[in-house]
Amino acid sequence: MITLPCNTHLYFNTNMGIQKPENIINRGASCPFCETEKLKDIIAQKGEMILLKNKYPVLAETYPLVLIETEDCDSELSLYRKEHLFQLIEFGLSHWLRLLDSNEFRSVIFFKNHGPKSGGTIRHPHMQIIGLNHLDSNRLVEPVHFEGIPIAKCDQVEWNLSTSPRMGFYEFNVVSEHGENKQMAEFIQNSCHYILNHFYSCDSYNLFFYQVGPKLIAKIIPRFVTSPLFVGYSIPQVAMNLDDVVKAVQKLYI
Repeated sequence: MITLPCNTHLYFNTNMGIQKPENIINRGASCPFCETEKLKDIIAQKGEMILLKNKYPVLAETYPLVLIETEDCDSELSLYRKEHLFQLIEFGLSHWLRLLDSNEFRSVIFFKNHGPKSGGTIRHPHMQIIGLNHLDSNRLVEPVHFEGIPIAKCDQVEWNLSTSPRMGFYEFNVVSEHGENKQMAEFIQNSCHYILNHFYSCDSYNLFFYQVGPKLIAKIIPRFVTSPLFVGYSIPQVAMNLDDVVKAVQKLYI
């Protein structure tokens, strides 16, 4: 018998989960985010961007929101023109930080899934902001997870390749010291573009945001089949060719 609430796990409503639409693999299925006239519970809107309550709140004891990034179902963050990219990151960060500062939740997570191995179900570009009533999402987060070999640094924003990844192998970090969101957005976009176009035929990634003290941090993780060592023992692995990847990224983007 499961007793709620819990401060170490989230509980997934499987009966509701099977009702969720899916077109990230079945590309012939309809897209609920394209039918904007049917969207309900809209919280905020700016141009093409829409923040609304998730129609399928599958996680118990949470406040789940969806941020539709663009009206173009076939687009993707790495393809956005700079003006839209900057507006999106600013829009998403502002609403995430607003919920964090409200003190209504134990913690608030802000993330994005892209691709068939990312854990997402809808292809249309979107992000999620979820208020967690009882769970501290930062309880296992350590500053070392965001340290790495520098790729570039500009306007007090560092872009690096993690030397102590949370899950393993390759993780890009973008660390903003004083909320320089435009430079942060550019480094995030470059990371996504590299992963999808130059990195071991990868078609999926996750993007996660963190607030650690005064720093705003993004972690971009290319997704492949998850290592069994991480699944079974929570042991991350570090690739031995990090320097080669850093040089390849610098050659393309710096």
